[in-house]
Amino acid sequence: METKEKPNIWLIMADQFRWDCLGIAGHPDVKTPYLDSLAAKGVLFENAFSACPSCIPARAAALTGFSQEHTRRVGYADGIEWNYPHTLAGELTKNGYQTRCIGKMHVHPLRSNQGFEEVELHDGYLHYYRNPAIPAYENQRDADDYFHWLYQETGEDITVSGAECNSWICAPWPLAEKYHPTSFVADRSMDFFRRRDRSRPFFLNSSFVRPHPPFDPPARYWALYQDKPLAPPFFGNWENRENKGEETRIFDSVFAPSDAELLRQARAGYYACITQLDHAIGQILQKLIAEKLYENTLIVFVSDHGEMLGDHGLMRKSLPYNGSMRVPLIFSGGYIEKTVKGERRKFLSELRDLLPTILEAAGAKIPETVDGISLLPEIKKANSLSRPYLHGEHNGVFPYHTIVTQRDKYIWFADSGREQYFLANDKEEKENGIAVAGYQERIGELRGILIRELKNRPEGFTDGERLIAGRPYSPMIPN
Repeated sequence: METKEKPNIWLIMADQFRWDCLGIAGHPDVKTPYLDSLAAKGVLFENAFSACPSCIPARAAALTGFSQEHTRRVGYADGIEWNYPHTLAGELTKNGYQTRCIGKMHVHPLRSNQGFEEVELHDGYLHYYRNPAIPAYENQRDADDYFHWLYQETGEDITVSGAECNSWICAPWPLAEKYHPTSFVADRSMDFFRRRDRSRPFFLNSSFVRPHPPFDPPARYWALYQDKPLAPPFFGNWENRENKGEETRIFDSVFAPSDAELLRQARAGYYACITQLDHAIGQILQKLIAEKLYENTLIVFVSDHGEMLGDHGLMRKSLPYNGSMRVPLIFSGGYIEKTVKGERRKFLSELRDLLPTILEAAGAKIPETVDGISLLPEIKKANSLSRPYLHGEHNGVFPYHTIVTQRDKYIWFADSGREQYFLANDKEEKENGIAVAGYQERIGELRGILIRELKNRPEGFTDGERLIAGRPYSPMIPN
């Protein structure tokens, strides 16, 4: 992809956006016309994953290009300093880019810029940074630019809708739409074009918190889905739908609500937040075009992880299933269209690939320690790169390790030793083939790959010959 000048780069990052919630991906309900346009004019990666699918470890991978073994973040843990030898924004800043993030960072300390020249922060509701023991300068009521602005403008907090930040409860936004966090990121992103340094190329990261809960869409977006019949969640031959008991009554449980109407409302609210996000992206896109910037801009859309949304009776993320691990990944803009347009790629890609891909497009040197792969050759021509498998994991409610390939997925739960096996063409993961006789040789191969991946891990997950369940497993790999 030859160009005489460095391309501008617009990285759009959503939070908790499922891989399949795009019209162009064939979703039966949710409408995403602007994202569909970007994919139709660019390249859609259909096998993109978040190897450690919760906010902090996923963003660490995207920011550094490291695997979770090298970020050392294998679960969700606030309050642990981010101190890496390089970051995406830092490398672009060194290479002459004007770098700015608007929206979610989810780093520590809260106001650490991680290489960006400027950050207008909105991290979403974070319990850790609202603890009364947190110093005032780190308390997100003031340290978060959106929360500070919202309170100055309205006297309200993000909790004004009554929905909670990890809940399946849906409660439409009660304030004017301009005060919604999605609108804040869109408005500030568009204003960046007014204020930018026209002597330099830019790297703008518009980092939206939605469709991460709370599911609080403004009224006009809620109306699109409020009474619409929606496709039901996926269920398979393996999950236990009984004996969840009171877990299904807890507002922020990992288990989906047992009340069918509450689950339908959650799905409607989630889709409404996505369509609002899509329209916000459309606003920024139109501004980009109006400013005559589109032709030399690389646009990247991705999410940090997905949302189970009731599939297999589960909610939230941090799980080894497609609803949680798979993410949308689109490369578009005039920079892409110069070479390729309207294509799809099957390459097994991951968040760690963002840094090398963007740095190569910018003509910047890729640090030798990066684990990710530049996807530019794959964008130009399908099947030009090789990644035989991806190792994923997460310490959480159901701690696990997984090996994912273009052909299949093997899952090992680290607490119990339970295993699962799914074919890749079973995208809904309805058929667990772990006990099927014809799959045993292949399962053995994948189990062997995982043993090799974990051989040198300090937790003691394996002795080199077998997997060992019940080992201590913290959100950070011990030194």
